[in-house]
Amino acid sequence: MTLGSQIAWDDTVLPFQLDRSDIRGRIARLDGTLDQVLAQYDYPPMIEALVAEMCLLTALIGQTIDLRWKLSLQVRGDGPARLIATDYYGPDAEGSPARIRAYASFDEDRLADVPPFELIGKGYFAILIDQGQGMTPYQGITPIAGGSLSSCAETYFAQSEQLPTRFALSYGRSQAPGRPEHWRAGGVMLQHMPKASPFAKTDGGTAEDGLLAPTDMLDGDEEENWTRANLLLDTVEELELIGPSVQPTDLLVRLFHEESPRVYDPQLVCFGCSCSADRVRESLSIYSDKDIAHMTTDDGIVTADCQFCGAHYEFQPETLGFEAEERRRAAD
Repeated sequence: MTLGSQIAWDDTVLPFQLDRSDIRGRIARLDGTLDQVLAQYDYPPMIEALVAEMCLLTALIGQTIDLRWKLSLQVRGDGPARLIATDYYGPDAEGSPARIRAYASFDEDRLADVPPFELIGKGYFAILIDQGQGMTPYQGITPIAGGSLSSCAETYFAQSEQLPTRFALSYGRSQAPGRPEHWRAGGVMLQHMPKASPFAKTDGGTAEDGLLAPTDMLDGDEEENWTRANLLLDTVEELELIGPSVQPTDLLVRLFHEESPRVYDPQLVCFGCSCSADRVRESLSIYSDKDIAHMTTDDGIVTADCQFCGAHYEFQPETLGFEAEERRRAAD
C-alpha cells in the first residue's frame, strides 16, 4: 500500500519503517476494541486508564512478533492495582483480525486520588510469549520503573531484549457531535532494528536503579539517528495520536517525512476471548473426584467464570476431572 491509501483506521495497527534511521515502528488506533474491553467490567476511572494504556502497548508489541498463538503482558504490584493483564492473539488466517482481551484486579478500598501508575506500587512488568502446543513458552521480567506503563515496557526492551524502544500514547473518553461518549486511544512505537551481531551490555545502565536506557546501547550514527527520531516524535500532539481527523499515514508523513518512511499492510484488531467450555474442562482435568466435590455448589453443579470476558460456565461434577475421563475410557 502507499502513503496515500485511504482505509478505515479505527482498530488497526500500521507497521512502518524509517529507512534513513534504521528504525521500525507501529501506529495503533484502538476505538471500538477498547470500548468492548472496558465494557466487560465497571472499572473505576483510574483502573480504566491503566487497562487502556496496557491494551495499547499490547497491540503495538503484539504486531511486531511473528506470533502463532498468544502474547501476554502482565503488571503485578503491591499497591491497590494488584494486576493488569492483557492477551494478544495473532490472526487465525490472513486478513483476519488479531484479538485483544484484558483484565484488572484491584483493591477498591485502597484506591486513592493519585496518578493511576502510582496505584501499582512496587512489582514487576512481564512479557510472555506462548507459540502453542509443543513450543516452550518465553517469559521476560523487569521491575516496575519510570512513571508509566510505557516506561516499564521501554525498560523491558532495553533490559531484556537490548532493543532501544520508545512509546508515545494517548487515550481517553471522547464524544463526537450526535454520538455517545466512547473511548479513543492511539499510540506510536519506535524500535531500533536489531544489530547484525548480538549486543550485550553487562555493566549498569543510566536509567532508574541502574537499568539500561536506549542510548546505553547505541553510539555514533546510530545514537544520532535514534535521538533525531525521538525528537521528531516529541512533537506529536495527543489529538494526532487518537484521531479521528488525522490518519496514521498523514501523521507518519508529518512526523518523519525526512526519514524516508515506508509503510506495510495494516493489521486489524478486535476484542476477543479464547475461553470455552472445553478449555475449562481441560483445566479441571488434573483434579480428582474428591477435589471436584469440594468445587461443587449446593445446587450440585460446578461453575466457572472467565475473568476476561465474564462468560459463565456450568458443569455436572461427575463429568469433570481425571477420574471421570478414566471412567469414560473404561466405558468405551
